[in-house]
Amino acid sequence: MRIRWRGAETGSTETLELSVAAGGVDATSVVESPGRVIRYAARLTERWEFVDLTVEDDLDGTLRLARSSAGDWRVNDVPRPDLSAAIDIDLSFSPFTNTLPIRRLALEPGESRDIVTAYVTDALEVLPDPQRYTHLSSERYLYESRDSDFRREILVDASGLVLDYPGLFVRVAK
Repeated sequence: MRIRWRGAETGSTETLELSVAAGGVDATSVVESPGRVIRYAARLTERWEFVDLTVEDDLDGTLRLARSSAGDWRVNDVPRPDLSAAIDIDLSFSPFTNTLPIRRLALEPGESRDIVTAYVTDALEVLPDPQRYTHLSSERYLYESRDSDFRREILVDASGLVLDYPGLFVRVAK
């Protein structure tokens, strides 16, 4: 499946190729913005748990991120115990990574869950990031940062893929 988003703030366009099979989920993407191209490939388990990621950025180089089944994280082959509470990743430049906790948590309407993600910044820094997801209705989730006042109501399709992330991303094609 191919999905395309437009970045509201950056003028970026992301084209994601998503493959969901019995053995897991593979996502490859190209994020193009004025003066910059980012490519990434992520592997997930069949339960939408993060396994590994490679990001190639024509400005900031390459990032490799991996999580073992025991929950041990490595960033560019260096152990990162500060990420031990994280299961998901959150790429600042892609709405796709909101789908990971939405699918993995499988919240019922009205349910909330606090999580920690390995947050990848635009400069390819990786930080632990506490977040909360609340399932509002069949197509709406509330995303809340737990260490800032940032919050957005996200509109998703039946697969949990972002349709509209107000002020940040909007899906333009599937």
